[in-house]
Amino acid sequence: MTDSTALYDIPGPHARRRHLLYGVASTVVILALAGWILYLLFDNDQFTSTKWSPFLYKGIQELLLEGLGNTLKAFAYASVLSLALGGVLAAGRLSVHRVFRWLSTLFVEFFRAMPVLVMIFFIFVALKVQPLPALVAGLTLYNGSVLAEVFRTGIHAVARGQGEAAYALGMRKTQVMTYVLVPQALRAMLPAIISQLVVALKDTSLGFLITYEEFLHAGKLIASNLDYDLPFIPVVMVISPIYIGMCMLLSWFATWVARRERRNPKTKAVDVAPAGPQTLLPGPQ
Repeated sequence: MTDSTALYDIPGPHARRRHLLYGVASTVVILALAGWILYLLFDNDQFTSTKWSPFLYKGIQELLLEGLGNTLKAFAYASVLSLALGGVLAAGRLSVHRVFRWLSTLFVEFFRAMPVLVMIFFIFVALKVQPLPALVAGLTLYNGSVLAEVFRTGIHAVARGQGEAAYALGMRKTQVMTYVLVPQALRAMLPAIISQLVVALKDTSLGFLITYEEFLHAGKLIASNLDYDLPFIPVVMVISPIYIGMCMLLSWFATWVARRERRNPKTKAVDVAPAGPQTLLPGPQ
């Protein structure tokens, strides 16, 4: 007996050798590409001490830390408000009242289609809002609209019988959503929610276009205002891994939450005792 299923067959010896060959070839190509990039960087003197010496100064380090703190602040505000807005809009789209459903659909479709940068510039320039609120508002409107669709789709993905059984027990719609549908849908929605929050984290870098002093803005100041042969590449090599690390940390946190949820005793299957002889009800048999 093998572990083959209708959708997947265990690869045989030839397939395994072919997959190994593909893996080795891909690894060689990636290493060659990385080596070529490093060669170009060394050839263009991007690793000279002159271009990296600014990062040893306390003022530069404080500027980067302040920018990183401002980035995390904007992300924290935008993520919380986006989740709240997404929940409200999803509730509106799932409402039995046609007016609420239409208004929520119009709001979601409009702000999903609107570019984030256009919204941020409009709020900052036309409405004359300060950089941080303008950035947070733009990110909230866009990501909240996307999350609303994620929430609505997740609710619809739950088996229809779950809600029907809850209604049959006499539960109201709010109770059905709170205690039955949302907890089950949350496990399916979690990867999409985290992916959208990663998008929000990366989009905080748009704040430098409206003079918000976030992480990318701090790097731009270092690269353009110092007389160190314009260290653009070193600045990118410092900032990029930090952005990537924050996104990976967010993904790791989502994975940890999912594993913790699976280990939760409330979500584990319960052993049911086998059926046995029972007392018969009175009446004709």
